[in-house]
Amino acid sequence: MSQRNPRTSPRPRTMAAGSPCPCGRPESYGDCCGRLHSGTAAASTAEQLMRSRYSAFAVGDRDYLLRSWHPRTRPSDLDLDARTQWVRLEILSTGEGTPFHNEGTVAFRAVYRENGREGELVEHSRFLRHDGAWVYLDALPE
Repeated sequence: MSQRNPRTSPRPRTMAAGSPCPCGRPESYGDCCGRLHSGTAAASTAEQLMRSRYSAFAVGDRDYLLRSWHPRTRPSDLDLDARTQWVRLEILSTGEGTPFHNEGTVAFRAVYRENGREGELVEHSRFLRHDGAWVYLDALPE
């Protein structure tokens, strides 16, 4: 039996459906990203998928992150550091990625706190439709 790093989260943290959604939208988690995480809804845009993936990092939903990753670039496993607290998401720009497109980009800034210090991740992500669903492909080089 393999052992997980004690700093990683082996399963998602419980989040009440009525809690504010981590992605920053005004809807509750249950009405926003929680529907995508549970599989009762699918992202209709690249931005919606990006927001749901940020929320998955925030709640530690490793399985959703892997499911929403393009099979060509998806890692075989993903360990999430339980010490990282995702604080805020800001969408900087979007390109295509609407219900009428097959590819799109989303640039974002994600603020996190780790070991009492705040940091940020800035990324320009690419998304594609795979088998009809939006998936994360990769980050564009800077």
